[in-house]
Amino acid sequence: MKIVVIGAGQVGSTVVEALHDEHELTVIDLDGSRLGPLSYRHDVSTIEGNGATRSVLLEAGIKEADLLIACSSRDEPNLIAAMLAKKLNPDVRAVVRATEVEYLEAWHERQLDVDLVVSSEIETAYAVSRTLGVPAARQTDVFAEGQVQIVEFDVEQTAGDHAVIGRPLREARIPADSKVASIIRGDSAVVPRGDQSIQPGDRVIVIGSPRAAQEWSSIIAGDRPRLDDVVVYGAGRIGVAVAEHLLRQGIRVRMIESDRDRARLVAEKLPDARVFNATGIDPDFLERERIGQSRAAIFAMRDDAKNHYAATLARIHGVGFTIAIVHEPISIEVFEQAGVDVAVNPRQLTAEELVRFAHDPRTQQVAMLEGDRYEVLDVTVRPESRLVNTRFRDLPMTGSLIGAIVREGKAIFPHGEDVLLPGDRVIVFTEARRAAEVEQAL
Repeated sequence: MKIVVIGAGQVGSTVVEALHDEHELTVIDLDGSRLGPLSYRHDVSTIEGNGATRSVLLEAGIKEADLLIACSSRDEPNLIAAMLAKKLNPDVRAVVRATEVEYLEAWHERQLDVDLVVSSEIETAYAVSRTLGVPAARQTDVFAEGQVQIVEFDVEQTAGDHAVIGRPLREARIPADSKVASIIRGDSAVVPRGDQSIQPGDRVIVIGSPRAAQEWSSIIAGDRPRLDDVVVYGAGRIGVAVAEHLLRQGIRVRMIESDRDRARLVAEKLPDARVFNATGIDPDFLERERIGQSRAAIFAMRDDAKNHYAATLARIHGVGFTIAIVHEPISIEVFEQAGVDVAVNPRQLTAEELVRFAHDPRTQQVAMLEGDRYEVLDVTVRPESRLVNTRFRDLPMTGSLIGAIVREGKAIFPHGEDVLLPGDRVIVFTEARRAAEVEQAL
């Protein structure tokens, strides 16, 4: 597939990383210093220029392109580029990254002639909500209209004798309607065969029903109270989107914003939230407002260093579960080492949605895990696939794993005697480098 990517920032770089092996890419950016490293690492074509102009799009080969991904940091040039591309090539699919939620709403109302608009803020709000629902999870995503959940857990080093931890998987009491997709031990992945076991210090990726995800959360971290009282630090676009989503779920939300005018504006916009004009790091304020008694805190300020400090202080004052919104990839490891429970990268979430359009058209959803080393795909099985009418126990052992199938709208978690049928949607875990091969086999 010939793909034109506009924007070589963090989102664009993530898109290129995910797609360069299987596709012919041309990357456009106004900043030439961003293009050199991409071209060197991934052998992609680059153009320094404005991707929202006719001449640059033509130079990039838009008339022969199959897909345009407009993912620069500026909404309006992204939209102009996408709509201009579709005028120049009516057959090209065009997907757009936008930070303004109103553009997403306009697209839903079919007022924008593009194939997809992805809002970083909305994707982040969904990710935070899913994480609060499974508080032991390092990362989680949902497939099949919420019937299937992918969850990534870290097993504490102190985990001792257990019905699951330390036992061969064939003997372990694995929650019903779930499968262990992978065990990550250090820098390597362990194929979860029956004689393997989950050990303290492992990272485990599970595919299962939402109920099973909750059971796994209890296994990994014990029973925790429902996270129904949340403090959000930062009332920018992401903080507001997160707060709105949580309020709709009936969760009590308090917001902390240091800018007086912004705090007043958000208080008017979200009357059901309590908004404080404060820095959130003053000890007297923390004690007076009993911030430490909150079930969870979400740090959505615009600066990673401020989020890091505020999260550390909140934990000291008693907040039991912390989520940090990160803006630089390196911050993820810093937050994890500092004891923040979950780090969410809005750019990574946005890239996942954009990348989906570069997959086989039968692939409805994609989730990327472990720095894009692995992918979870939602793929519809072709009638002519050689795997059709094969029992699951007889499927070839390739390192990929079908964790669930969706048949007639209902999720099924298959066992060895179940048979793969034409038209099944399969939720499959695989190495990212093998994703195209898996799609082709199905």
